[in-house]
Amino acid sequence: MQKVKKPIKRSNLRLLFGKEYYILKRRFKWITSSNWASTKNKNDFEHSVFKHQSLILRPLKNVEMYLQENKRTNLLLASKKIHNIIIKSGETFSLWKLVGRPTKRKGYLEGLVLNSGKIDKDTGGGLCQLGNLLFWIFAHSPLTVTERYRHGYDVFPDVKRKVPFGAGATLSYNYIDLQVKNETENSFQINLSLDKTHLNGELKSNNFITDTFKIEERDHKIELQFWGGYTRHNTIIQIKESEKGEIKERVLVKNNAIMMYNPIIE
Repeated sequence: MQKVKKPIKRSNLRLLFGKEYYILKRRFKWITSSNWASTKNKNDFEHSVFKHQSLILRPLKNVEMYLQENKRTNLLLASKKIHNIIIKSGETFSLWKLVGRPTKRKGYLEGLVLNSGKIDKDTGGGLCQLGNLLFWIFAHSPLTVTERYRHGYDVFPDVKRKVPFGAGATLSYNYIDLQVKNETENSFQINLSLDKTHLNGELKSNNFITDTFKIEERDHKIELQFWGGYTRHNTIIQIKESEKGEIKERVLVKNNAIMMYNPIIE
């Protein structure tokens, strides 16, 4: 059994100062390092690598629908900063470096966030859906995920889940980021859009990619911890198949999350 410690409650003051410390630390890293993806090209690349869409308005237990409506606005504002971005060879894509801090002044609204496993609301809430979509797209590509943070809590039961548990990326400005590095000789372009019902994303390449990619979930299990709570575990594997049929596997993420619902009752 994988032992998971019971969460430690921090004071609000400690959380605030700790967050601002890590924000400044990340900004310093941005300034002192280079090769960040920043170029936009309105002309679409020809070759599609992978595309995916996710439902914007998802009725959730104990979540007011206006937060979901606000999420649409937040996703639209953030997506505009990333749409048409080119990731050249040797460059690193950073979601937060491109999006910037989501503030009311920029038009971001109050949306759903998770605070220590509990449903809360904050300006710019709901952007984790963008992180989830991009991670799923990157997982089906030759790009190398260099920074991704897992959701520490499993808050909602699997209702109409289309991707494996934990196959996403949580976000919090700016140190809980999603980053990928282009270690290939090709360039890649990110296309994002919203329609009435979905957030749509596609990764394109300037050259045809002969390798194919698929994702597999392994070692999924739910365990009862010694302190009385349930935890959920799995491993997300990327399987790459070359044009000649050669198979290579790599572990993308290992998830260990505290469940906020009783799996037996649900």
